[in-house]
Amino acid sequence: MIRYALTCDNGHSFEGWFAKSDDFDRQKTLGLLSCPTCGSLEVGKLLMAPAVATARQKEAVHALAVDQVQKEAISKLKEAIASIKANSEDVGERFPEEARKIHYGEADARGIIGQASPSEVKALIDEGIEIAPIPVLPDDVH
Repeated sequence: MIRYALTCDNGHSFEGWFAKSDDFDRQKTLGLLSCPTCGSLEVGKLLMAPAVATARQKEAVHALAVDQVQKEAISKLKEAIASIKANSEDVGERFPEEARKIHYGEADARGIIGQASPSEVKALIDEGIEIAPIPVLPDDVH
């Protein structure tokens, strides 16, 4: 898309967006362009300085976009973690034992959270018990 700064014969300034550079001329010839303020069909282009982004500016914009995406992702993760914790029972180091009891019907089904060693995690997974780690985010490290 190409953006042109436009003006009418009554001095009103506005923008126009065009798919190609020759679209402005074609639309003007067909009488399709008019001032949004007064409706005048006498519309022309204003002089514009080209918007040329330097490599450094492009890097800065990209870094800001990536930073914003990361912040949004971390925020959503924090919300999900808070919801999991609010709706689960923290069984601490008894996690493997409680997970097995729930899996085998020896305890009521409920959401639990707690700690397990890597070998305990592997054993639970090998038994077909569905578990998932809760990520520790950078702000959560004390």
